[in-house]
Amino acid sequence: MKTKIKKIVNILLPLLLGVFFVYYAYIQFTPEQLTEMKSYFSHVNYQYIVLATFFSVIGLVSRAYRWKYALNYLGYQSSFNNNMMAVCVGYLMNLTIPRSGELSRAVVLQKYEKIPFDKGFGTIIAERVIDLIFLLVFVLIAVSLQYHQLKDFLSEKIPLQNLVLSGFVLLVLMMAGIYLVFYSDWSFFKFIRQKIQGLIEGVLSIFKMPHRLPFLLHTVIIWISYILTFYYGTFILKETVGISFGVVMVTFVVGSVAMTFTSGGFGAFPLMISQIMVSYGISATVGTSFGWILWILQTVFTIITGAISFLLLPVLNKNK
Repeated sequence: MKTKIKKIVNILLPLLLGVFFVYYAYIQFTPEQLTEMKSYFSHVNYQYIVLATFFSVIGLVSRAYRWKYALNYLGYQSSFNNNMMAVCVGYLMNLTIPRSGELSRAVVLQKYEKIPFDKGFGTIIAERVIDLIFLLVFVLIAVSLQYHQLKDFLSEKIPLQNLVLSGFVLLVLMMAGIYLVFYSDWSFFKFIRQKIQGLIEGVLSIFKMPHRLPFLLHTVIIWISYILTFYYGTFILKETVGISFGVVMVTFVVGSVAMTFTSGGFGAFPLMISQIMVSYGISATVGTSFGWILWILQTVFTIITGAISFLLLPVLNKNK
């Protein structure tokens, strides 16, 4: 019973949070502004939709190839087709329950490639840690490129004294958390410590694998494809054409973080993209429309590739 309740909460909570973000954004606009936003959807540049989608495909292909190197290092062989379809299914599952895609990827390989679930899941977690490191690098790049603008944005949204107080409280909590995780004898923190050590070993193993350079190269390709998808997405609307690379980096980072708030970034992605664009002098109607168009584009792409993969997996593996 508790398991069922937990599953329901995991599905409904992100969805309800997304609905709240949509409602919050909706009530900020007048009927005239809503009509204006509708007009943006009817004047999109489909050539750049195709180009942005192309770079999304490049990211998927590189992610499937990259996974092969981590699995080979553990002594397992998997076909590119199954890797690719498992990745697509994983992204589709993330639209329902956040982070459930990692589990489904490992399940797909266990079913069709006979790779033990824990081994497959371990390689996925190691990938996520590497991706998190790359995201933090892009955060630093975005901050360095737009430091003054971001500082003004934060000081406008959050009073300085509140920002300092929040930073101090966060620092204290982090120090307390680090102490408990690494020095406490409580069984819970011992469990967390073991998991962290396992993750560290998994990440370090990437640098020991025979094909570590291709692995890292595909990681770079994956993140460049993400940025190019976002960059060429700005050409979909004529009102966002000409945005500087620094602004693209900031909105890309904000959008990436927003994707973790709700299922597939529903509601949160357009809202946060709009907020950051307003700080650069772009109207809220344009920023919100751009956020929704880009979110819809990625969501449709995820649903189509995930659905096709669901259908093809049993067909292409019927003899296994």
